This record gives sequence, C-alpha cells and structure tokens, in this order.
Amino acid sequence: MQALDFKNEKIMVYGWARSGKAVTKLLLALGADVTVANDGDFQEDDDFLTLQSQRVTFISQAQDAHLDNSFKYLVKNPGINYDQPLVQKALALKIPILTEVAVALSTFNGRLIAVTGSNGKTTTTSLIRDMLKSDEQPVTTAGNIGTPVSEVVANLTEKDTLLLELSSFQLMGIPDIRPDIAVVTNIFSNHLDYHKTRDNYVAAKFQITRHQTKNQYLILNADGPDTPNFAAKTHAKVLTFSRQQSGLQAEIKNDQLLINGDAIMPVTDIKLVGPHNLENVLAAATAAKLAGVSDRAIKDVLKTFGGVEHRLQYLFTVNGVKYYNDSKATDIEATQTALNSFDQPTIWIGGGLDRGDDLSRMVPNLKHVKTVIAVGQTQQKIVDLANQADKTVITVKDVMAAAPEAVKLARPGDVVLLSPAHASWDQFKTFEERGEKFVAALKEALKI
Repeated sequence: MQALDFKNEKIMVYGWARSGKAVTKLLLALGADVTVANDGDFQEDDDFLTLQSQRVTFISQAQDAHLDNSFKYLVKNPGINYDQPLVQKALALKIPILTEVAVALSTFNGRLIAVTGSNGKTTTTSLIRDMLKSDEQPVTTAGNIGTPVSEVVANLTEKDTLLLELSSFQLMGIPDIRPDIAVVTNIFSNHLDYHKTRDNYVAAKFQITRHQTKNQYLILNADGPDTPNFAAKTHAKVLTFSRQQSGLQAEIKNDQLLINGDAIMPVTDIKLVGPHNLENVLAAATAAKLAGVSDRAIKDVLKTFGGVEHRLQYLFTVNGVKYYNDSKATDIEATQTALNSFDQPTIWIGGGLDRGDDLSRMVPNLKHVKTVIAVGQTQQKIVDLANQADKTVITVKDVMAAAPEAVKLARPGDVVLLSPAHASWDQFKTFEERGEKFVAALKEALKI
C-alpha cells in the first residue's frame, strides 16, 4: 500500500493492549506526536513508563480525549466499534480512521500475502506459512493470528515475504491494501453485532482486493455465494478452488488433490480432518504454488500438519476414543462444519455466550451425535436443540465439568468434541482460555 506520512504529525491511538503498544512505538519511530486514549486505566508497566518519558500523552477516559482537526489520523484498536463516541467524533471531523496494520504496512515494500474469511483463516495462514518454510522461503507471519504487524515490519526488507491473517475489523481500517496474493476462504454472516448488516460485513471483506492490480492474485472459494461478485469487481487475476466442483485451479478429483491439473497427493494422505479443512488445504496450496513453493514442500506439510490449537485440534486417542478441541468455533457455522467432519458416534459439548442465535438449523448436523453436553449461558438453548434432534442431553456448568462427564460416557470408537458454537465471554476471557481449561480437565480425568 502507499506510504503514509506520520513525521511531525499528531496521531491519536485509541485502545491500548498489545496492538496499541506496538503501533505507538512504531509511530514514535516514524517521528509522530502520539496521544493514546483508552477506555480504562493504563497498567504502569515498563512500556508505559518508557513511552511516557518519550512524551507520549496518555488519557485513561477516552470520552475526555481532546480530538480536533489538529490530529491527522485516529488509529483505533480493531475491536472498538465505529459507534463509540471518540470514533464518531473522528468521522464527523473527517479524520481518517486507521488500524494498526495500516500504519505498519505503509512502511513495508516486500511481498505481501493476505488471508481473510469467516472461518479457516488461521488454519489456511498456518498452512501457507509452513509450506513456504518447508520450501526454505523466509516468511514472517502477523496480524489476526496473534502478532501485531507493527512489531515485525521494522526488521523486514523488500526481499521478505509478509504473511497476514486479517479480520474484517482490521480490513476496515486499511485504506488501500494491495496484497500480491489475497485469499478469501469463505464468507458467512458473522459479526453482525459489529457490522450491523451482512452487506457491511461483505464490504469489509472485499477491502482485501479492492485496490489490487492486474498483476496481483485473488484466490476465492468457488462455492461461496459472494464469489461471482468479488470476481467481477476485482482488478486482480482470479483463481478459484472447490472440493465439489471441477475444472478449477484447485480441486479434488478421483480422491487426489489437484493444483492446475497436476496431482499433488492422495486426499487420504492429508492429516487434517473434515471437509472444511479440505477447502483450507486447497486455498493454501493454491497460494503456495503462486508463491513458487514446490510440490514436495506442499505434500510434506499436508502429511504432517495436524491443525491449529483450538481449531478442530486433534488432541489424543485414549482407550479408543478420539478427543478434539474446537474452542475457536464461536459461531454456528463453525460448529456445523466440525460436527460434519465425523461419522463416528460423537459426544458433543456446546454452549457459551448468548447472542440471540437460532440454533434450530443445527438439527441436521447432530446426525452422528449420541450425547450432548450443554454448558454456559446458552445451556437451555442447547438442551432445546438436543431435544428437537431427539438426542440424549446432560447439563453441567462449564467445559471443565464437561470433560470428566465426556470421559465417563465415551466408548471405544467414539469422538469427544468441544465445539461451542458460541463465543467464550460468558465464562472466559478468550476462546483460548476456554480450550486450555478444557484440555487440562480432560488430561486430569484421563490421568495423562
């Protein structure tokens, strides 16, 4: 993307945490005059004290921040909604609103690969990363996958590859991102509490390709309802993948993974489970081939890559029972995908933050479920779903209590699956915490 000039400019950073700290440090290095506003007190750690000594202004009550036309940009945390008063004031003053990624990318001139989508972003990004590394191509991964881009760009040159996982929240604050290779895994109706409408959400996702050029590439899921519209509007060269259709750049044919018509490997040799992961594999392999990765490297990764932590993660097999942690499944579609990945008798653990979703559309996905364990704020909704599907259901407080119950119920040949279909914030700070506590409780129950 185009370089943005921050030298001697007043910039307000809204939101602290890791990305706020990282972008504040980068802005200082770029010569900016930085004010940080936060909804709450700052922890006076080493970063805070160092930045304060470098004349960064800190305001702990964001509504009291003095934002006026003397500020060139507002750089906000991606999770802060645009209806917040400080953001609304910036919009009224026509001050451009950026996310941390935009500041970082304005200093980067190397090869950029960017991945977005409703589900599968992290798995696809991780696969591309490992394929590049297996091919001995240096790559730096950042973004929504856990590392702020501002923490890594200072050490990168035009010869480096930067691989980003980007959320819709991040993309909204990157004015003209131009990835050399962009990947959209799929699009469902996610985060409508933030975006308000599906059209707004889709528009945020389209930002990944809006400013691409004819010399760049856009990889799309051929089975996605938004794919024709994206393909028609982008200026990039479009490549499509599908596990159902044929004649595409990446497909499954005669149980073989094909890229550009060439058989890479048998599908049975791919370690990841589930039809959704075949789509992630197709997307990643397409991007890797564009990046010059060898078939050998792609094959080596797909034979060994067992999944990303908390994302339909295979844990272990004990007494003939396979255990999976899919705590990242924070929406119905993700859990539908997980349940459809198994045809063995399944003990399903579901429930979490109540966002008012109608769970009834999950009834067909409970085909192979033998017992439901309902937890969290939506426990009664999970019970109602189980009753609707005529499944045995028990209730416990949380995933830690669910783990030993699942162990007691499981028989050889069964699958135990945590896939909540809801966010974690009713009982946990993050989905990672939820998954970690579930795994720890399982190990305790199994005495492993």
